[in-house]
Amino acid sequence: MKLMHPSLTGTLALTVALGSCGTAPEPEYRRISLPDLRDKIAGGWAGQMIGVSYGAPTEFRHRETIIPEDKLPEWNPDRVANSIRQDDLYVDMTFAQVLDDKGLDATTEDFGAMFRDAEYHLWHANLAARRALKRGVPATLSGTPEYNAHANDIDFQIEADFVGLMTPGLPQASNDLCFRAGRVMNHGDGIYGGMFVSCMYAAAFFESDPRKLVEAGLACLPPQSPYAMLISDVIEWSDQHPEDWITAWNLVEEKWNKREPCPEGAANPFNIDAKLNGAYIALGMLYGEGDFGKTMRISTRCGQDSDCNPASAVGILGVVLGLEGIPDEYKSGIEEIADEKFSYTNYSFRTIVDSTEKRAIAMAERHGGRVEADQLIVKAQEAVPAKLEVWDDYGSPVERVPVTDERWAWKGDWTERISKWGPQHTVKTSGTKGSEATIAFEGTGAIISGFYLPTGGTADIYLDGELDRTVDVYPDENRPKGWESVWHDYRLDDGQHTLRVVVRGETYPGSAGSDIALSHLVVFR
Repeated sequence: MKLMHPSLTGTLALTVALGSCGTAPEPEYRRISLPDLRDKIAGGWAGQMIGVSYGAPTEFRHRETIIPEDKLPEWNPDRVANSIRQDDLYVDMTFAQVLDDKGLDATTEDFGAMFRDAEYHLWHANLAARRALKRGVPATLSGTPEYNAHANDIDFQIEADFVGLMTPGLPQASNDLCFRAGRVMNHGDGIYGGMFVSCMYAAAFFESDPRKLVEAGLACLPPQSPYAMLISDVIEWSDQHPEDWITAWNLVEEKWNKREPCPEGAANPFNIDAKLNGAYIALGMLYGEGDFGKTMRISTRCGQDSDCNPASAVGILGVVLGLEGIPDEYKSGIEEIADEKFSYTNYSFRTIVDSTEKRAIAMAERHGGRVEADQLIVKAQEAVPAKLEVWDDYGSPVERVPVTDERWAWKGDWTERISKWGPQHTVKTSGTKGSEATIAFEGTGAIISGFYLPTGGTADIYLDGELDRTVDVYPDENRPKGWESVWHDYRLDDGQHTLRVVVRGETYPGSAGSDIALSHLVVFR
């Protein structure tokens, strides 16, 4: 089934031949009416709201398993109100606010300044980036694996919708903006996830075929990147098994669900890696056949981050359909909350659509387009793959060594407790100066995993007998965060290494104590 919304008729493929008769190819111009532009932008935001609200009850409850059909949530249009409190939306919108405040040329430093001072709760790459920014790391480095153990995580992928929605037919502009914003919290494949999603949004203003949309996202990525290779595999497997998305899902799991470097996911079933979850977006689109409900259900059933992935998939499809084309059974609850502000933002549904429409017109004009009467004329861009910048040569996670393992040696005042953050496990905690924990391992990288605590303090980390750095475990939030990186290094010489944690007994500014809480050593090889 090929989906073609009626509003696309006459707006998609009008080419205006302008310019001289020289040998250079003439630029292609595409027209879209201003009412259709606004309807598509509204459809994109509405799709995200519906998708994230639908999948929210299943988020990370199904890891490395497909959600059974009979375990999917029942949809009630009133459930879309849940989107007002979802980070998929409010973080996305605060990045859009930077552009409204600073203009289209907003820099990485501008995005970083906003993020550093944001007061909302964060997780994974976002949390690590904000902590780094607050500790003086430049915004151009806060997403890199040197400072961020979550550099490949999904964070920017779920926050990049604002980019695609303001770059209709402009994949090069989309990639440029993604790099400026996405490097605040991600690196390599983590940024490419945002580019993949944003370029599908950008293409969806003028394309309705789901396969072509996935190919448009892929065209924005460096083909040598693991992210691009995974999406290429998904496209190929969907050709080989056109009626069987479950077989394609199993092929993804077998080949690609092995190298998650996140402190929580490494050598665990949990996987918040951008590219794996990006594959679930692609599966929903390729097998959903342009049907809103079917696309959303497949992306959800793939599991793992099963609210973010359907939000992206039907956000993109929402642009194809426009708000008017989204079935009433899904969108009818939006009108009631259309003037309610999303958490931590100045935007309601209506005002984020207003804001995005203005930026989309300005971006089109910036790149050679113009408004004529009630039409936006876009000087369409060919996709250009982003520069290759990955760090996936660190090896694979091969072992998690819990603090109860006899390979750990303890000195001083450590207390044990059972944590139920995720799978039940033991955490050892000390705030006493001079308490030590030591462990030897063989590998090319490691993470000391533990808790960030409102009572978090500081510790010295010694690598192979030399002081490597002083760390703190204060989360900059008034609640604990588990399965986090107390210390990590993905680029060690291959061989034997020893790590020693020495508690300093010092309170980090803002903290209520001096505690260091450890749970595992994750070994890479």
